Amino acid sequence: MEGSIQLLACLVCVVPMGSLVRTKRDTTGNLLNTEVHSVPAQRWSMQVPSEVSAAAGDAAVLPCTFTHPHRHYDGALTAIWRAGEPYAGPQVFRCAAARGSELCQTALSLHGRFRLLGNPRRNDLSLRVERLALADGGRYFCRVEFAGDVHDRYESRHGIRLRVTAPPRIVNISVLPGPAHTFRALCTAEGEPPPALAWSGPTMGNHSAAVPGQGHGYQVSAELPALTHDGRYTCTAANSLGRAEASVYLFRFRGATGVSAMAMLLGALGLKVLLLLGVLASHAARRRLEHQITQETPPRPQAQESSYENLSQMHSRGPPAATCSP
Repeated sequence: MEGSIQLLACLVCVVPMGSLVRTKRDTTGNLLNTEVHSVPAQRWSMQVPSEVSAAAGDAAVLPCTFTHPHRHYDGALTAIWRAGEPYAGPQVFRCAAARGSELCQTALSLHGRFRLLGNPRRNDLSLRVERLALADGGRYFCRVEFAGDVHDRYESRHGIRLRVTAPPRIVNISVLPGPAHTFRALCTAEGEPPPALAWSGPTMGNHSAAVPGQGHGYQVSAELPALTHDGRYTCTAANSLGRAEASVYLFRFRGATGVSAMAMLLGALGLKVLLLLGVLASHAARRRLEHQITQETPPRPQAQESSYENLSQMHSRGPPAATCSP
């Protein structure tokens, strides 16, 4: 009897108490995060990979599966994906399935690029993201909500990091005015991994200072603080996926000084005065010509009046009236 009691006590010692958290690897070898909510044999948990990587322009699949403590649940449910942070981040996808239905009707798909691949009825919330852009990189969190009498919900707390890779692309290069009539050049490029920037130009004394881009971790900027010589300045961006180049040109106007500058100014003013005098003389000559033509033209109204008078006289001298003789 004592032996049986001791064996039972040993069995009780190996039973795990409280919540259990396990980690395993998916079929691609990525580490899966398993998040546990409660202690029953069938409990809330979510399995997601720690990171998914895809190239810009392609599609990516964000896997997410879950378990729940309800053995046979066929009530209404909602599947949600958030970006940025759990529980409070903006929703990028949402669909709802009616009671007993395996069809999850899409209610929200940001820019129409998010599509549910999994079947929530079968504990699969996997999502597909189309036409990836660098701005899509970040963390995404899956969530499922049960409605009706159960009214239960669960959301991934650690999420999946989506890494979007891309070769370098220079998005802006420009020459800007600096202090004391100087000029500076600024180059901004994007890519993942973030590219390294380098300047080359007509002088070796210039140096570049790379600073992170504002608002996006995949953007970097490099500035040439002083352009001391005219010519071509080239910005080169490079990462493990490729390189890109863009150039700007600086040509400053250098005017003459002293007597030469005064002579150029007076010459320009004299030319303008001569042009103005020529225009005025031409205008006066045209006015005189018009006046002479007006004086030499015969008075047409008088000729018309004389013709009218002669015609009247001709009518008044008509043949004598006929007389009748007895």
